[in-house]
Amino acid sequence: MKRPFETPVGRAARYAYWGLCAGIFAFLVAPVLAIIPLSFNSTAFLSYPLSGVSTRWYADILASGDWLAALRNSLIVAVATTLIATPLGVAAALGLTRLSGVLRASLLGVIAAPIVAPVVVVAIAVYFLYAPLGLTDSYLGLILAHTVLAVPFVVIAVGAALQGFDLSLMRAGASLGAAPHTVYLRVVLPIIGPGVFAGAVFAFMTSFDEIVVTMFLAGPERKTLPLRMFEGVRDQVSPTITAVATLLILTSVVLLSAVELLRRRGEKLNG
Repeated sequence: MKRPFETPVGRAARYAYWGLCAGIFAFLVAPVLAIIPLSFNSTAFLSYPLSGVSTRWYADILASGDWLAALRNSLIVAVATTLIATPLGVAAALGLTRLSGVLRASLLGVIAAPIVAPVVVVAIAVYFLYAPLGLTDSYLGLILAHTVLAVPFVVIAVGAALQGFDLSLMRAGASLGAAPHTVYLRVVLPIIGPGVFAGAVFAFMTSFDEIVVTMFLAGPERKTLPLRMFEGVRDQVSPTITAVATLLILTSVVLLSAVELLRRRGEKLNG
């Protein structure tokens, strides 16, 4: 007896399914990929077909003090946010694993509130909270605000890694005389390491790409790269923006590829 997908109708349904998936994927990714060739256009016009191939717009990034200053600000805020949000998110995820029922769901809802609520509402709330404290137009204000947005992603990523974690390993380590911090560092973290790394990557990307909250808090000296790009699109569209966008796309691809490799490695170790 033939399996359903071995019949002509089954094969046709399978091909139609994969064709539909490929069409949806192309619909979502094509607008992003269309930016990459434009970053190599030799003229200042964003149009197809390309008039020629040139790397002048990438050189313009290195020669522009505004772009380099925005990149520096983004890196400072994103790295600091990652260093703060990752341990906080890991601790919260580990704490949630010890809870159950309504209490766990309620706490998870509170932690995830910043990514559920409209980002404009979060930005306004943060601005009115930080303004009397003098935290606007400061690295500290941006880092704290981005940390609030990044922690939920760390909690979700680490929580997913903890789904397959055997809690009896922690009790076994404790029964052998290991201190709690030793159990976490030598037993728990090596197993959930891919999830922690994924959470750190998502925290970094959340901070690095964030623009709405930054618009409310950042002053002229604290403009991040996304904010600089937004102002460039609003005031004068330059192909330099497409070069910056291409670099951001490649950075995202590299980071997500690293997350996927670590996830597969973690699956092999667990297996």
